[in-house]
Amino acid sequence: MKNVLSLRVRYLRDSLPIRLGGLAANLARIQSFSNHPGHGDAVARLVHESKLFIEWTASEADPAVQAVLVDCQRQLVRWHLDWSDIWSSPERRAEVATGAGVWSQRVLQVSGLASASSGNQPS
Repeated sequence: MKNVLSLRVRYLRDSLPIRLGGLAANLARIQSFSNHPGHGDAVARLVHESKLFIEWTASEADPAVQAVLVDCQRQLVRWHLDWSDIWSSPERRAEVATGAGVWSQRVLQVSGLASASSGNQPS
């Protein structure tokens, strides 16, 4: 990661729900990009960046959100530790894609952004 400090400063400017939404978006990108074998480096960077986002955010969240973030962090670390094997296997890449999609939805839910946006839908 080129400049972690500037990324951190920029990321921490936003409110907690927006930061969680950014994490959810990263996880959705992991899901999407994992479908193409040529995106391995980009996905690895997103995994690393997502771990940083959790590190920078978890301490400000309430305990229930912290629990979700810790579980997500553990999954990201497991993927990171086994990255070369994961990326060389289409089946394992598909598992990562599915898992990242599930995590994206969980993080989006705890962010409160999903419920806030659904209240703005026209009837």
